[in-house]
Parts: sequence; C-alpha cells; structure tokens
Amino acid sequence: MPNPIAIFLLLISQLAVEQQPASTTRSHQRDVSPEAVMHPLQFQTDFSKPDAIKNWEFTDPSAWRIAKTPEGSALELSGKSNYSPKYRSPLNIAMIAGQSFGDFVMEVEAQSTVKPYGHQDLCFFFGFQSPERFYYAHLAVKPDPHAHNIFLVKDAPRLAIAKKTTGGVTWKENAWHKVRIERKLSEDSIKVFFDDMSQPVMVAVDKTHGAGGIGLGSFDDKGRFRNLKIWAREVIGKEGPWFPGKK
Repeated sequence: MPNPIAIFLLLISQLAVEQQPASTTRSHQRDVSPEAVMHPLQFQTDFSKPDAIKNWEFTDPSAWRIAKTPEGSALELSGKSNYSPKYRSPLNIAMIAGQSFGDFVMEVEAQSTVKPYGHQDLCFFFGFQSPERFYYAHLAVKPDPHAHNIFLVKDAPRLAIAKKTTGGVTWKENAWHKVRIERKLSEDSIKVFFDDMSQPVMVAVDKTHGAGGIGLGSFDDKGRFRNLKIWAREVIGKEGPWFPGKK
C-alpha cells in the first residue's frame, strides 16, 4: 500500500507550488531574458567612475560627458556633434571602445532630455563595423519612414528594415526608461524592447552585418544613459578606432 506520510508530503509540496504568487513568476519572465541567462555578463558600467568615459569612442567627444543626476551617474549627450557622416545616418554616437559582439543581449536605462516632439529619439547601435556599415534602433515618439524603426546602414543612407513596429514610444522629458536589444545571429533576429520586457516594440530579420560594436546615442537630440549591461556569447577584440581621425 502507498505510504500515507509520503502522499501527505507530496500533496503539501504541490500546494506550495500552486500558491506561489503568479505575479512573482510573471515578473521574473518579464525582467529576465532567456538569452541573458544563457550568456555570461561581458560588459557592465554605471558610469560612476570618473574615468568611465575613457572606455568609449565618439563621433564628437566634446558633445559627451559623465553627468551627476539625482539618481546617480550617467553618460550624457549634452550637445550636438560636429560630425558629418558619409551617408545619411545618426550624428551623435558613443561606441564601446575595442570590443565587438555577436549574439548579445544589451540592457540600459535611457532618458531623453528634450521636450517631446514627433522625432524625439534616442538610438542604440550594434553590428557596428565602420561608420558606413552598422545597424541602429531608432526609438521615437512617432513612426515614419525615417523614425521609430530598426535601420541598416550599408554604404548608403539608412534603410528601415523592421518587419514589426509600434505606434511610437513615450519618452517624456527627463524620464528614465528601460531598453533591451536582443540579437541572435543564428536566426538573423533583432528584437527591441521598451519598458515592457514581455513584448518587443520592434522586430527585424536581417543578416547583412555579423558581429560588431555596440553603442548609444541619438540622431540629433540629447539624452542620458546609465546602468548598461551586455550579456554575450563572446567578446571579439578590435584593433584601431571606430571613427578614424577622432581623438
């Protein structure tokens, strides 16, 4: 006959699982990416160290600084860059120096510091191989052919490639938001999340560029970034600057 004590203990354990708050499970699924769990944490900064900016390269260093905010330190895009790209693409770019990534998950908190308008934006760069070849996610208030999309730059002006987008995002002014980008080369997939980590606001399938650099910025606005983390399968070293001729 079955052991009554064993049956009792089994019933108690099942009841405990069933009574676990559903919100805890949903929160875990919303805030933790499966890809992030699979990959080791390869890069992390909260920009609290005074020399944190030394790990970055810029289209115009004079437009960037480490800023102190009520919530802590941040990398701030405080002015417009003196930069003219060969092809129509963002002007204000900060790239992690000397590192490229293939499969990755990037999470960062971002804040627009300009008043809301249709093209109010911040940009997130990846697969960056040169100033003429890269991807970027342009998160803006309203979509159009040149805003709120995933863009490809390949020896030509930027081209929108997302097969799924939304009606825009709400940056407000001086409000922090969480952004996540997931890239899986084996599936040619790119996913972009904004605040709600359960559903992407943009999805693209493209294999034009492989591994490349990761960066932050804006097309022509201002903003701040903090608490950057990158989980990746590996880090690929890079010799030489992203922007030749820039100090």
